[in-house]
Amino acid sequence: MKPIIAITAGDTNGIGYEVILKALLESHMFEIMRPVIYGNAAVAKKHIQTLDEDHRNITWNPIDSADQAKEGRLNLITCYTDNVPVNLGQPSEDANKAAKASLDRACRDLKAGLVQALVTAPLNKEALQGGHTEYLEKKFNDANDANGGSLMMLCTETLRVALVCNHVALADIPAQITEERILAKLTLLNNSLKRDFGMEKPRIAVLALNPHAGDQGLLGKEEQEIIVPAINKAKEHGIWAFGPYAADGFFGSGHFAHFDAVLAMYHDQGLIPFKTLDMSGVNFTAGLPVVRTSPDHGTGYDIAGKNLADGQSMRNAIYMALDVIRQRAEYDELTANPLPFIERDDKEGRPRREFMDFKTTKYNENKE
Repeated sequence: MKPIIAITAGDTNGIGYEVILKALLESHMFEIMRPVIYGNAAVAKKHIQTLDEDHRNITWNPIDSADQAKEGRLNLITCYTDNVPVNLGQPSEDANKAAKASLDRACRDLKAGLVQALVTAPLNKEALQGGHTEYLEKKFNDANDANGGSLMMLCTETLRVALVCNHVALADIPAQITEERILAKLTLLNNSLKRDFGMEKPRIAVLALNPHAGDQGLLGKEEQEIIVPAINKAKEHGIWAFGPYAADGFFGSGHFAHFDAVLAMYHDQGLIPFKTLDMSGVNFTAGLPVVRTSPDHGTGYDIAGKNLADGQSMRNAIYMALDVIRQRAEYDELTANPLPFIERDDKEGRPRREFMDFKTTKYNENKE
């Protein structure tokens, strides 16, 4: 059976429905998954009227539970009432409540194992009193570890940028740049690159906080006192972390191409160059027990209802969710139940590692 992907509609006054429909209304999308939209058909209809004729002939398959999703159909679960006012391009409390209702219902189904991944259309951060990343961390992680927990990562096929600080006011960033937090984020990033992206020994570049990487302490001491020690501890844990690199020339010089991922200190430091290079990337939340992706753009109030939104980032988010599902399954299978080993001395008294052959219940020498 094709995996079931939960797709939340996001802000009812933004471009969520538009990018979802533009992403899905290509026949091959239904060949690789069973989509379930969490929203409302009546509200969606108001958005459909703003699209071109190719996107107006839509037939919904209303369902009550995600496990009823049919192949080849645009399945929809109603999460809020039909009378939610739609004022395209205008943030509102009604829109926030509808977006949160969709997300909460999808999260329940994800926890229950009825869907295999969550793809979220953008919403106004007031709906969650913060961003998706922080909200989902509290929903799915056992404990809210302020130093780690989850990791916001923006991805394309060739570039991955993760953040130490997500949605944090600029004035509050220095206090959150600690050795413990950087090490925790590097650990999350390294683990995700292995399990979610299939990299055996990923190389991670760490950006500096201050201009010119602090210029030997002249422009700030965070590099010497916090970031470098964190990188060194990461290396002691087997993480291939390098830096800190001055952020201003790192992307423009193409230096990022030598690494599998980049850890930026704060939101705009990492996301401005990322979105300058590619606006069709994917927002991926690492460190969760579930798979969650999103397009790398916001609600798009300025273009809502004008048929100008591009569905490629949403389409890429769906592709990535499917890729991560498959990659995690492969990784977990390969790393599950490793063969136990024992240490023995050979005839000359030299230590030798051996592993158990479960088929013959004998011990065989590990030739490595």
